[in-house]
Amino acid sequence: MAAYTVILFIFSVQLTLCLCNENDLPNGWGDNIAWHNLQDGLKKSKKQNKPLMFILHKAWCGACKALKPKFADSEEIGELSKEFIMVNSPDDQDSKYSPDGGYIPRILFLDSSGDVMLDFFNEEGNPNYKYYYPAISQVLTSMKNVLQAIKNKAQNEEL
Repeated sequence: MAAYTVILFIFSVQLTLCLCNENDLPNGWGDNIAWHNLQDGLKKSKKQNKPLMFILHKAWCGACKALKPKFADSEEIGELSKEFIMVNSPDDQDSKYSPDGGYIPRILFLDSSGDVMLDFFNEEGNPNYKYYYPAISQVLTSMKNVLQAIKNKAQNEEL
């Protein structure tokens, strides 16, 4: 009986840890969005042949704190997010995801192979910080541009 109690306790602790980690994925960027960690997101992107939207941020960053609630409250971002595999990470240090520097927040779009789609950036922003988006309208423009490019590519491949 004692062994059963120990096994049940361990199972409940593991389940709690899993649920806590899953609930931590939004990091304040929107509970209505299906978030993934980077590793799972890359796998899902490849499997579903969907682009990945990757937000790199830090908890202490003022610009991140300013963008986060606007992003989370945007119904249009919530709707468009269904067309992407969504990832946000406060911890990534991989230089692959710093195409023009290590500033934050950075919003990158990755293809289903996990490569940064360098052609999609904040066209209204500072050319020295191409992947910095201070306004939701700019994020939405890039999201729509990515989806339109994928649609155009698919149509061209059908011809």
